[in-house]
Amino acid sequence: MAQAQGLGKKYIKAFFKGFFVAVPVTVTFLDRVACVARVEGASMQPSLNPGGRQVSDVVLLNHWSIRNYDVQRGDIVSLV
Repeated sequence: MAQAQGLGKKYIKAFFKGFFVAVPVTVTFLDRVACVARVEGASMQPSLNPGGRQVSDVVLLNHWSIRNYDVQRGDIVSLV
């Protein structure tokens, strides 16, 4: 019984250690490199949601290109 409690504490400690490393890494990645967004509505037709469909498209927003001013004609830019 004592071994089971020690084993449980070991797994809980490993979980929290991994959690406190994974959360800041994930938040930094989503803030600095890229994130996923959903585009809904007719504002971006016909490039996104072609044909008047009422479904949403999922896009990858690349923060890295904007940070390096690597924007070219024809790129879609998202402002918050």
